[in-house]
Amino acid sequence: MNPAAPPLPPDAFRQQRFAIGEPSEIAAARRAGNALARRIGFDDVRTGQLAIVITEAATNIVKHAVQGEILLRRVTRGGTDGIEVLAIDNGPGMRNVAQYMEDGQSTAGTYGVGLGAIRRQSQEFDLYSLPGMGTVLMMVVWGATVDAARAPHAARPGWQVGAVCLPLASEEVSGDAWNVVFEGHEMSLMMADGLGHGPLAAEASERASALLESCAPGLAPLPGTFLKLAHGALAGTRGAAMAVAHVDSERRELRYAGVGNIAACAFEGVQCRHLLSHNGIVGSNLRKVQEFEYPWQTGALLVMHSDGLHTRWDLGQYPGLTHCHPALVAAVLYRDFSRGRDDVGVVVLREQMADDTASGPA
Repeated sequence: MNPAAPPLPPDAFRQQRFAIGEPSEIAAARRAGNALARRIGFDDVRTGQLAIVITEAATNIVKHAVQGEILLRRVTRGGTDGIEVLAIDNGPGMRNVAQYMEDGQSTAGTYGVGLGAIRRQSQEFDLYSLPGMGTVLMMVVWGATVDAARAPHAARPGWQVGAVCLPLASEEVSGDAWNVVFEGHEMSLMMADGLGHGPLAAEASERASALLESCAPGLAPLPGTFLKLAHGALAGTRGAAMAVAHVDSERRELRYAGVGNIAACAFEGVQCRHLLSHNGIVGSNLRKVQEFEYPWQTGALLVMHSDGLHTRWDLGQYPGLTHCHPALVAAVLYRDFSRGRDDVGVVVLREQMADDTASGPA
């Protein structure tokens, strides 16, 4: 059992969002990245690398896609902080990704050094691009060498987690929240959607996140028990829709319980299993809690999201996406299926295959 770890900061689970459509907006995203880097203790070298990553990724959006977004999120692993950058656009996309990773290749009449520079300056990198549907990049710059074995809260070898969690455009804080805890071969993942928007909605979802955090070490109770605990913990708040998944990779078992409008799906290859929830509000009107048990296979992908995302998405429309880092899956779903009139939260988890050498942030 791991010793208790300090709670992760709120910016480890939510992003800062920057619209990118003109050069002045590139500078704003870079300044925000520099400020975040200074706040978490990056040295000058890492801060400079982050600035290059943000600048090149945002510049590619302006040159090739006209409009897009940069999302910044603090990530933590092995006691070390990093910054994840997601660059999202729905521009023309790329037909030959490998070609454009080579310096000197360009589609805009300029030297094609951007993607190569991004990959060299970031410690983790992945991208997904589909002709006619746009490009998404995921980069992580770490403050120092990462020791994953020391991180009870962060993704371990064998697990990858990616997420997008953003507020309604008129709000400063999202009412959606998520959290994940690991203990040996077990993992618990939670998503909560506080009723309404703004700080009062965030109060409910953040209280649920803190409850999951307080259960580590020793891991959280199984999903049904956790929801009953959360019902008491959220008393006095607006309440929240909530779902919890627990994976035991030794037993090859997924246990799930949900209350309210959190959608969840488990993918095994091309097969998709929709996980069942019951109506109600945790903390206010908990009508029924029922825990379901499903088989879980190595390499499976788990997707959970709030109702800020349409449910009519189909990963089968995106060839190869399920093999990318889960952060790219979350970003594509956000880009193409966000309702635009609500907070949006989507978290994606994968248990990696033994021969899968990709790595990613917590």
